[in-house]
Parts: sequence; C-alpha cells; structure tokens
Amino acid sequence: MFLTDLTITNYRNYNKASIAFENKVNVILGENAQGKTNLLESIFVLAIAKSHRTSRDKELIKWSQEYAKIEGKVQNKRHSLALELIISNKGKKAKVNALEQKKLSSYIGSLNVVMFAPEDLNLVKGSPQVRRRFIDIEIGQISPIYMYDLNQYHHILQQRNHLLKQFHRDPEKNKVMLEILTAQLVEIAVKITTRRYDFLQLLQTWAEPIHNGISRGLETLKIKYNPSIDVSENMDLSKMIEVYYEKFAKIVEKEIDRGITLIGPHRDDMQFFVNDMDVQVYGSQGQQRTTALSIKLAEIELINSEVGEYPVLLLDDVLSELDDYRQSHLLNTIQNKVQTFVTTTSVDGIDHETLNKATKYQVSEGQIVKSK
Repeated sequence: MFLTDLTITNYRNYNKASIAFENKVNVILGENAQGKTNLLESIFVLAIAKSHRTSRDKELIKWSQEYAKIEGKVQNKRHSLALELIISNKGKKAKVNALEQKKLSSYIGSLNVVMFAPEDLNLVKGSPQVRRRFIDIEIGQISPIYMYDLNQYHHILQQRNHLLKQFHRDPEKNKVMLEILTAQLVEIAVKITTRRYDFLQLLQTWAEPIHNGISRGLETLKIKYNPSIDVSENMDLSKMIEVYYEKFAKIVEKEIDRGITLIGPHRDDMQFFVNDMDVQVYGSQGQQRTTALSIKLAEIELINSEVGEYPVLLLDDVLSELDDYRQSHLLNTIQNKVQTFVTTTSVDGIDHETLNKATKYQVSEGQIVKSK
C-alpha cells in the first residue's frame, strides 16, 4: 500500500499544505524546526489516530485554531481509500471514503505505517511504557479487535483505580463493585496477554534472521514477554483467568492501600536477548541499535505477512543516528519494496542508489514543495 496524496490543515506549524507522493522513497529536506517531523507525524496520525510524540491531541492543532484536519488518499492492491481525520477539543472524527467511523478501532488499519525515529532506539533501553506502546500500536494495526479490547481494558482500569482510591468511604458497597470490575478486567486482560504472546512470537520469527544478517551471523536475537503475573504462553485461557483471580485475591489489601491496580497488561514488559544476554542491561550501544533496527525491519515484514500489503515506512531523521553499515542495510532492505518517507537536513555524504533515485521535497516554514 502507499500514500498518493496528503493534505494537512491547521496542523502544528502548517496552515494548509497539499502534496502528491510517489510510490517509492520520498526525501523530505529542510532545516530544523521547519516542519519536516510534523509532516511525517501527520502521516502517522492519519494511520494510527494518535501521535508518536505526544499524548495531548491539542498539541497537534495549530495555535489559535479550533481543529486540525489530515486527509490522505491510500492505494492498496484492491482499491483506493480516502481517509480523513479531524482533531478538535471535542475529540476525533474519522472517515473512510466520506463515511464516518463510529469507532476508531474500525478506522485504524486502513493505512499501515511503521515509524522509525531516534526515540525508537529507546525501544531497548527505555521504560516498559515505551515497549508496551510499541506492542499495542503494532498489534492494533493488524487486529482492530485488539484495539477495541485495549480501549475497553483501560476504561475498566480507570474505573477500578478510581474505586480503589474511594474504597475506604463505603467498604461493604465498594467490595461488591470491586469484584465486578475485577471480573471484567480479568476477562479482557487474558485476551490482551494472549494476543501479545502471539504477536511477539511472530515478531521473533521475522526479527531473528534479520538481526543475524545485520550482525554478519555473529548474534542471535530472542524476544521475551514479561507479564506482571506468573502466566505463560502455553496456558489456556481458563488457567490464565484462574491465576489472575488468585493473584488479585492476594494483593487486594495492598491495592486498596495504594489506590491503584498493581497487575495486568498495563504493567507488563518485554526483553531482548542477544546471544542469551539481556541487551538492555549488558548490550553495547551498537547492539542496542542493531536490535532496534532489526525490530523495525521485522515489523515491515510482519505486517506484510498478516495483511498482504507492505506498510508505509516513516524514517524521521534516523539515518544520521545509524553508522554507514546499518544505514546501508536499512536502505538495501527497503529498496523497490516499501514506500518510504525520509526526513533529513541533508543527504550529503549518503551515497546510496535508494536515495539517489528518491523524489525530494523541500520544507520551509510550514510550506512543502517538490524539488526540481
């Protein structure tokens, strides 16, 4: 799949910009703070309905404006789609071919993207929240029901946390309500946990050979899911539910005392091992970057294997963060296969056929024009 046209209105530092793109590598050139990253972010938001840079939607709306709008035309193997996403203080409104989607979970997946930015190098050494977000975004693109379940989970989690904070006011009444919310939370938690196990197993299948190739056959990458309770991928749902209930029963007093839910998918994590060594703790910076690159390239292949289409790849100023060898490996992999958007201040010093043949655009003060 590829993005043929993009129009952004009142988005970040853009008043309005419309541009047509080609199904190959598109290089977005410009000095810092001119709008290169904002442009790539708008494509990501068009696909995912949320930003990779902020959780505050109002930051996406140009100062003093009431809304931001992103419109895009997507071409895939079967048909073309017109996507529209409006962001305002009232929330988000998403349309596919002019039809408003009642749920964002039914909208996400119309355009698949993989984002690789400097902060993604924190996938390995960053916080568990970074890794959970990565898992959720990627599964959400290939499984709309997962995104729906995740939204439901966080809604119930919020209610449960609120109840735990208020528990001491009316213990008898709140005990019944806590049991109901715990049951609802567990039912969805096991679905999310099981889906994450399945996803990471698929990711492992794609990432291991890619990492082995980048490391010239010297390293083997393994990915491990670390749930917040003692469950495993081999458990059936009924056993997993049983373990959840047992754990919640043991920690209920602690949860009431602290006023927060202490276990569940919102507390889970994942680990990366290279030659059986925890990369986050013991890996060199080079090994951490190779791991992050391998995961991103594996995402591309995984999405293609699941939906039958290659996603759009967004490379936000990441080439400058990679050495020549990893840079070349990345460019060789995407060549003639994936529509790619690359932001950079300059391509000087990068002599590669993929970039030499790329279509180039210049961004300046929120204006974008195709270079001649």
